Amino acid sequence: MPRPRPEIPAPGQESVWDYPRPPRVEHVPANVSIRLGGELIADTRDAVRVLETSHPPVYYLPMADFAPGALVDADGSSFCEFKGTARYLDVRGGDEVRSAAAWNYPHPSPGFEPLRDRVAVYAQQMDECTVDGEIVVPQPGGFYGGWITKAVVGPFKGSPGSFGW
Repeated sequence: MPRPRPEIPAPGQESVWDYPRPPRVEHVPANVSIRLGGELIADTRDAVRVLETSHPPVYYLPMADFAPGALVDADGSSFCEFKGTARYLDVRGGDEVRSAAAWNYPHPSPGFEPLRDRVAVYAQQMDECTVDGEIVVPQPGGFYGGWITKAVVGPFKGSPGSFGW
């Protein structure tokens, strides 16, 4: 499938098609929170986001900013050509458990060291993920973990037919 036509961002918005490849890591000057099982399981003003062409940002929160017991080692791993080997984590909140709903890079590749000791979650598996109070929309599909806010425009990789972008 050919590269789609990027949406034109309005003032104050970013196009994911202007994000770099390889990706860039940047600090987020915002309050980022995650709820699961009716509980606030993470809340921070120390998040970073990974920006990669055609993807909404993936937010990584410090492991220390998750509630005790909210993150439990899970089976599985994956490899990113840029960030290195990821391990998966189960996420717990209230009476809910979401298997392999989070991941982190214990030993990130050079250039991605800011991801060490940080965790990203799949928004579609949580009750709610927010950036400065705005409830995020999960990136389409089940593989990528980007968070869509009103500050970003697509189209976004992950929707049907986007594998070849």
